Amino acid sequence: MSDALIMTGRSVRLSRRNVDALITAMALPVMLLLIFVYFFGGAINTGTKYVTYVVPGVLLLCAGFGSANTAVAVTEDLKGGIIDRFRSLDIGGTPILAGHVLASTARNLIATALVFALAFAIGFRPSAGPGGWLAAIGLLVAYIAALSWLSAAVGLLVKSPEAAGGFTFFVSFLPYPSSAFVRIDDMPSWLQGFATHQPVTQVIEAVRGLLLGQPVGSTGWVALAWCTGILAASAAASGALFKWRTA
Repeated sequence: MSDALIMTGRSVRLSRRNVDALITAMALPVMLLLIFVYFFGGAINTGTKYVTYVVPGVLLLCAGFGSANTAVAVTEDLKGGIIDRFRSLDIGGTPILAGHVLASTARNLIATALVFALAFAIGFRPSAGPGGWLAAIGLLVAYIAALSWLSAAVGLLVKSPEAAGGFTFFVSFLPYPSSAFVRIDDMPSWLQGFATHQPVTQVIEAVRGLLLGQPVGSTGWVALAWCTGILAASAAASGALFKWRTA
């Protein structure tokens, strides 16, 4: 555990030194929320105030972008040889990867707080009680952790930071064919099946319902099951890939 915390501190310090990436990670949520609300919101009918509808989608879009950067960080560590140095100090693969995941979670929670602050400033008025807020934040943390572990596995699998960067595009694209920005009923019929059942939609619907104080039924448990499954499979794959890449 102490090794994981040390590795987390290292990843956080690296993030602070990479000022350009840090500014991008903080500015992206602000820009996306303003663009969707003020550029597209007037043309999209969601049956409610658009800022109220779109905030969960922007949160997951930014969480995906921020988490996917873990893949690049892990690949750069492998390519730069620092992981070999850590292994010579008897630091295992789990603390190294956990450090990247915990730092990613911390960065994304700051971005999440920024989105909430801006959303409140432009009219977002959720009606959730303390329990609803805790459940929504807990689900967001589970989603960020799952994607960060998946990104770590991808970072171990690919050979270059450029290839790892391609994963960022894939994760950032996934919220678009979901209920993040438009209602699924308004999508083409051939897309509705995928949009309804993909994990991003389940998480968005659960977070949206929890923040608005609405019953979420089984959606919350389905979303949590997706996050848990992705996290468990990715952590196991990361362990195997780490042994393979550092053998």
